[in-house]
Amino acid sequence: MHILSEHITPLEAMKTYPPKLYYKGNLDLLSRPKISIVGTRRPSSYTKKMTYILAKALAARGVCVVSGVAMGVDAIAHEGAGAKNTIAVVANGLDIRYPVVNKNLIESIENHGLMLSQFEAGFRATGWSFVVRNEVVVALGDLLIVTEAALESGSMHSVKFAQKMGKEIFVLPHRLDESLGTNYLLSRGEATAIQDIEMFASRFGIEANDNIEKDDFFYFCQKSPTLDSTLEVFGERVYEAEIEGIITIHNGIVRLT
Repeated sequence: MHILSEHITPLEAMKTYPPKLYYKGNLDLLSRPKISIVGTRRPSSYTKKMTYILAKALAARGVCVVSGVAMGVDAIAHEGAGAKNTIAVVANGLDIRYPVVNKNLIESIENHGLMLSQFEAGFRATGWSFVVRNEVVVALGDLLIVTEAALESGSMHSVKFAQKMGKEIFVLPHRLDESLGTNYLLSRGEATAIQDIEMFASRFGIEANDNIEKDDFFYFCQKSPTLDSTLEVFGERVYEAEIEGIITIHNGIVRLT
């Protein structure tokens, strides 16, 4: 467990920037595009399936999934993305693998992803520390996805954080008598339903094969930039990537292949 010394710009959206952050794992994940996914600890079969597919589709495009490694939606989001594509924020010290049911998942994220906590070693989770954890989860993501939530739930408190931070909120569509929290957000126009997972994920770029290195060049080109802007940042690497078949250049636009 180490103390994070670098400044994390997205966390400036929090009411108070964390005085200390402890970590285990790969800090490079902090520089990647990030999406926060939260939801109930007791998801329906539909929510389990769609959360997994959604997280996997995002990770395939180089997006890092951020969640709280709790039972239910959190754990499924981490598993769908894969440990190497996930950041887990916890409400306890990083020397404690909690909840115990997810200890293997947590160990995998420690080794291949990134674990974050505001709490010193030995600290055990309490009601208020989960609220603190949730604010960090929301702040790190470029937007928030809630895949299922009751009206009075921790996930809905995460929604309030997202609203205060001015972040877009997305939800899965549910039947009228299910996921009353997300249905409430839709009824008030406070969230957008994800009607097609592949279409939603495609806004973050194409699905990349595992042979492509997901570096700064990859993330830049995922946005289909102009040739001029790409040359300005990366110079001759642009033409090298074209020869290697990593990108195509058409009508002055750069796209990943």
